[in-house]
Amino acid sequence: MKSTTRGTLAAVITGVAAAVGAAAPAAAVGTVPVAVPLEGAEQALGMELPQLGGQIPLPTPGKPEGPQYVEGRLIPERTLPQLPVAGGLPGAGLRAPLPHVLGDRFDHVGLSTPASDLRTLAPGLDLDAPLTPPSADNGGLPGPKLPEAGVLAPVLQTVPGADLGTGPGL
Repeated sequence: MKSTTRGTLAAVITGVAAAVGAAAPAAAVGTVPVAVPLEGAEQALGMELPQLGGQIPLPTPGKPEGPQYVEGRLIPERTLPQLPVAGGLPGAGLRAPLPHVLGDRFDHVGLSTPASDLRTLAPGLDLDAPLTPPSADNGGLPGPKLPEAGVLAPVLQTVPGADLGTGPGL
């Protein structure tokens, strides 16, 4: 292999390793921080602009509970199981300059909504056949009955929060 080819290959491998290493902490946390760069606009306009940032959650699907066989039914419960998904609500942070409206000790107003956990279950389906299980009273044959169908309602669970405050400095 030529030395230029080896150098290019080493640079590519180093870049891939750096990208994987940078993505691992973000995936472990469950959110990806997002910053909105406004420094260039501050310099161009010659004024202090708000600082703005956020967090985008990474949804992770879970393992669904499979169908459960119940005595007396031909079709198992939870024919279409509910899929759990864990993720979060996005977070945001805003700090804006406040020109001493509330006194000399108050230079900014800040609003923070941290990313919060969100657990969900997708809707599911529960069916039962229009036949009873085979019985000895009926000669080992199933008997007729009304069919059953039900929708398992989706579940959404979270606790969002926010913080509003003022203080010195930006």
